[in-house]
Amino acid sequence: MSDRHLAGGGRSGRRHIVRAGRPGDRDVYEYALLRVVPRVERGECINAGVLLYCRAQGYLGARTHLDEARLLALDPHADVGGVRAALAAIEGVCAGGAAAGQAAGDDAGRRFRWLVAPRSTIVQPGPVHTGLTADAAAETQRLLDLLVR
Repeated sequence: MSDRHLAGGGRSGRRHIVRAGRPGDRDVYEYALLRVVPRVERGECINAGVLLYCRAQGYLGARTHLDEARLLALDPHADVGGVRAALAAIEGVCAGGAAAGQAAGDDAGRRFRWLVAPRSTIVQPGPVHTGLTADAAAETQRLLDLLVR
């Protein structure tokens, strides 16, 4: 691979570098879907939310939406209240302050890394992906509408 390609030159020779601070500039963000896995042995899940972290904008947010009918279709005995409580707790950790509990003292990046760490609970984070945005909060809502609802 050529140095020009590694530097982002590609075939066009133009570089695609994002510089923060100018109108219309976009910042790198990371996101993960929140999945509800009511019966791990079956491997079925539904998307129930999205976590988004943008270091440049100092943003960590979560938006959730639980489709109760879909959850109960996968497992008629699912603990809907427990799932809703887990999703609310994730939103609280993202919001920071008293709602974040012991994580309140951690910076947004540390809280994001903790939330996306693999776990084997009914609410699980998916893999982390990246993107570019000028408005992290609007991007969180866009991803929720696109990937969850």
